[in-house]
Amino acid sequence: MNVLITGGAGFIGGNFVQYMVNNYPDYDIYNLDLLTYAGDLTKHKEIEDKENYHFIKADIADRENILTLFKEKKFDYVVHFAAESHVDRSITDSEIFIRSNVLGTQVLLDASKEINVKKFVHISTDEVYGELDFDPSTFFTEETPLQPNSPYSASKASSDLLVRAYHETYGLPINITRCSNNYGPYHFPEKLIPLTISRVLNDEKVPVYGDGKNIRDWLHVDDHCSAIDLVMHKGVDGEVYNVGGHNEKTNLEVVQTIIKTLDKSEDLIEFVKDRLGHDKRYAINPTKLENLGWQPKYDFDTGIEQTIQWYLDNKQWWEKIIDGEYRKYFEKHYEI
Repeated sequence: MNVLITGGAGFIGGNFVQYMVNNYPDYDIYNLDLLTYAGDLTKHKEIEDKENYHFIKADIADRENILTLFKEKKFDYVVHFAAESHVDRSITDSEIFIRSNVLGTQVLLDASKEINVKKFVHISTDEVYGELDFDPSTFFTEETPLQPNSPYSASKASSDLLVRAYHETYGLPINITRCSNNYGPYHFPEKLIPLTISRVLNDEKVPVYGDGKNIRDWLHVDDHCSAIDLVMHKGVDGEVYNVGGHNEKTNLEVVQTIIKTLDKSEDLIEFVKDRLGHDKRYAINPTKLENLGWQPKYDFDTGIEQTIQWYLDNKQWWEKIIDGEYRKYFEKHYEI
């Protein structure tokens, strides 16, 4: 069984690569990644010598190269993570998001159709649904209309619709998963949780957008990996599955939890100008996936403690990232 995982040097894709290599020794796992600014292969040192792990450096939007690769390797499954994913960067420059997230997906779909893959699993986001109000009884379901509010989420919604169209028009076997905010090991430091951990450990100010009351549902990356595994093997052809962690927290609550766990002062919190088009709340109803047989293992308290400990134990990984060009980006973006 040949499984292609695109974006396997990123955060969620990278964790899924390790999950698949370790749990399916009889599968050949191919990690395809362009190694852009958030791509990192050091996370795979423990598996890079395993016989069932293979790395391919390639651009998913390079049509000729991707078609040749698919014909050569004859992939059975494609699990597509590769995407530009940082909302703030999409607001500053959206062009690369369209190229990677829309055109890149189209190329992969064409290649998958060409070789008749058994299934194309497209990893999306709850952000394609837009925003919810603060009513705790409201949730995103798979039937919620797509109403993206940022260039990033618009590019992901576009790719979702392409995947659906290839199923309806060409009969390509597909599933789409839409997850809530992930956290866990190897999370790139520009995202809220790792950004907060790294800055608190260095006694630096932690930027919080607006009043910090925006709500997100948090999902541990290990739980997300098990969900994708289930959908890949047992998902009903053509169906969408929402993946949520049942862990709604305001951004401020998340920051305060990290500060308290690290025994630091909340004086480190600095409220900054709110992000353009900042969605109020995301919350997922994952009943459809739970009916398929999935349940998350982590509650937020357990997961965040484990994640903080991982960052304490792996300073050498994130300290290299936050030096140099990333620091320049951070200072320009947040103006602190």
